[in-house]
Amino acid sequence: MKHGKKYTDSTKLIERSKLYESGEALALCVESAKAKFDETVEIHVRLGVDSRHADQQVRGAVVLPNGTGKKVRVLAFCKGDNVRLAEEAGAEYVGGEDYMEKIQKEGWLDFDVVIATPDMMGVVGRLGKILGPRGLMPNPKAGTVTPDIARAVTEAKAGKIEYRLDKTNIIHCPIGKASFGAEKLQENFDTLMSAIVKAKPAAAKGQYVKSCVVASTMGPGVRINPAKFI
Repeated sequence: MKHGKKYTDSTKLIERSKLYESGEALALCVESAKAKFDETVEIHVRLGVDSRHADQQVRGAVVLPNGTGKKVRVLAFCKGDNVRLAEEAGAEYVGGEDYMEKIQKEGWLDFDVVIATPDMMGVVGRLGKILGPRGLMPNPKAGTVTPDIARAVTEAKAGKIEYRLDKTNIIHCPIGKASFGAEKLQENFDTLMSAIVKAKPAAAKGQYVKSCVVASTMGPGVRINPAKFI
């Protein structure tokens, strides 16, 4: 794969074989973000678990102290008094079967997070085949199926992110924008890594955090020393 001059210049800042401390890695990540847009900084954490086993799943959600830098559009499935609460908390779309049909019939997906009260899961469940593969299906572990709809909407708007293993046992998560600077990214990084470490399954054996890489959207990856997370 041929890379552009900006990417090539950025790679010169980074020693490929070196394992950096997180603060230095994030500073390099910010320095190497040379695109004309505000690049997203992502973390990629490979864990020593096997996601094929139910007792080795790692999944949860955490509110990043500095948010993600992205405007989050929330779709809330609820009824009764919860409709007003969800709207007051800032949800862009609030409803029930009307939105279910809009998604099913029109393929409408102009939202980033779906939150539902437990009494609406009968409706939302019918959207499993559409929302599931896109990582949008509400889930109690992620706090997106909850009776406290107002709090869930507020947290989503504030920068709550969900982390979960992919099929290769890697967690991919945004931790902010390059414009945040290394200090704010560090706070978000520490919050997310702390949550991932706390979520270590009892069935996990050996080294838990195998590798950790941070990278901006268009920049090269910077490897972080995983030793402190073991």
